This record gives sequence, C-alpha cells and structure tokens, in this order.
Amino acid sequence: MTVLWAAIYGAFGLACALSGTPVFHHGVIRGAAALDWVVVAVGALAALVCGAVVRHGLRPALRVSLWVLCGLTAITAFSLLMDVITLMTGEGVDDRVAAANRSLAAAGALLLAATARADRRPTAGAAAPPPSLAPLRVQLAACAGSVAFLPYVAMKLVWVFGGTFAGISGQEMIAVSERNGASGIWLTLESWGLDSTVLLGVLGVFLLWGLVCPWGQAFPRWTLFLRGRRVPRWLPLTPALIGAATLAPYGVLGLGYCTLATAGVVTMRKGDAPSSGDALLMSWIGMVAFATYGVALTIAARSYWLRTRGVDQPPVHTE
Repeated sequence: MTVLWAAIYGAFGLACALSGTPVFHHGVIRGAAALDWVVVAVGALAALVCGAVVRHGLRPALRVSLWVLCGLTAITAFSLLMDVITLMTGEGVDDRVAAANRSLAAAGALLLAATARADRRPTAGAAAPPPSLAPLRVQLAACAGSVAFLPYVAMKLVWVFGGTFAGISGQEMIAVSERNGASGIWLTLESWGLDSTVLLGVLGVFLLWGLVCPWGQAFPRWTLFLRGRRVPRWLPLTPALIGAATLAPYGVLGLGYCTLATAGVVTMRKGDAPSSGDALLMSWIGMVAFATYGVALTIAARSYWLRTRGVDQPPVHTE
C-alpha cells in the first residue's frame, strides 16, 4: 500500500513539475514550480525504501529512512485542516493543486509511520485493552487545551450577538464572511447566533476529551444499535493526528510571530481589522488557542495510541 502511495505521489509531483504548476501554496505565499521536484524526490525515495523493506525487512537504517520521510510528508501536509475547515464553510481552498498535495502528503505520513512500525504491531490474537482514563498529566493538558478556547469563543460570540471587538462589529464580520465566499448555511447559522468556528471548537474539545476519557474507547451504553461495540482506533486518531500536525505548529509559529510583532521587530498586517494593533490582539487570542489546543491534542493522541494498543495473549496449553 505504501509503495502504491509513493508511486502516485511521485507521479503527481512529476506531472506538476513538467506542467510548471506549483504545488506549494499557502495563503498569499506561492512556492516556485522548481520545488515540485522535491515531491518527485520524496515519492521516488519512499518507493525505493519501501521496496527495500519488502525485500530485506525492517532494518534499522530503513526504519530511520521511513521516519525521516514521514516527517517530511507531515511537514508538507501542514494546514490541511485549514483546507478542510474552509471547505466545510463553503469558502473553498486557496489552491486545489496545493490542497491535493497536502492530502496526499497526509496519507503518506500515516502510511510511512505504519510501515515503520509494522514489526511492532500486536499479533492477530491480541486482545483489546479495557477502556481506561488517561494519566493525570494528560488530563491537565486536556483541561489547558479546553480553557484556551474560552477567550476565542468569547471574542466570536461578541461578534455573533452584534457587539464590537477589536474595532470590528458583528455586521462587519458577516460582511467579511460573505466577501470570503462563506456558504449560505454558515451565514444562516451566524445570523442565528451560531458561529461556525465556535461549533468546530466545541467538536474539537469533544474529540480531545474522547481521547482522554474511557467513553472515547467504546460507544456509550445508551447508543442505539451499537451497544457494547468498540470504537476503531483509527476513527478518533485520524482527525486527532491531522489536527495536531496542523494546529500545533501553526499556533506555535503564530505565537512567535505575534511576539515579534509585539516587540516591534515585524509589522502585523491589519487584514480586515481597522488597525495593526487590532489585528495583533485578535492574533494573540487565536494563536494562544490554536497552540495550546494543538499541543494538548498531540499529548492526548499519543496517550490514546498507547492505551488502546492490543495486548498479546499468552498461548493456551491444552493437555
């Protein structure tokens, strides 16, 4: 499967490179078309490494190569979650080719990681561990990730209910959403006092605590038709890993930029805000939420991964 992905990813990069279509594009920043050859190189190298694994097994050097390639593809998949959010709100992605590149890179990161750990998987007879609560330090991280969203939610709710924050009124924010191409559904929700990003934040907190609490490993007993059935590990881990890989670096780097802007080293672009100072205030609120939640999600996902691993059962001897 990983070899097939490597071939597809390399072919995608080659097609873009030969046509002169840049695959690296984030916001107003567009990478040079020559960088497409990086995608070709990653795909080709991944195919060679995976082929060597099939032939020689997971030797230490090959495992290290797989993890290096996994890191490169994870970096390439940066901001995939933002593409998903903009698609959900009906605004569309900044660039379809770049979004396709991020999607393929995210799939590759998961496949490469799975290949690197192939010899450490539980055997077919492994038993799933019972649902368990995460350690206290993970619970505290989840609390921090949840609380960090409160200022962000408060800012959004001020706008939703017609107030003014950072020099922008609620009506002006709706006009900005319309100008950015938000769908009618999301605009209707905002008119009802339901901000789309707040709703997504609530879902994010629900996911976070699902990774921490025992009920996240099994359906609640009151769930109709699904009583007693366990949640597949990939179901919460997939959005958790995508969210962690996007929000943690996005928030941390954003905090660094806000710090430089506050110190006067760089100038914050005002964007839709009345002034750079207003834009900086909103950025601090957003980046603190994203960084704290992203780090907490990373910690919770790792804990969930370890707590839900299958346990090999000792062989049963019959006499």
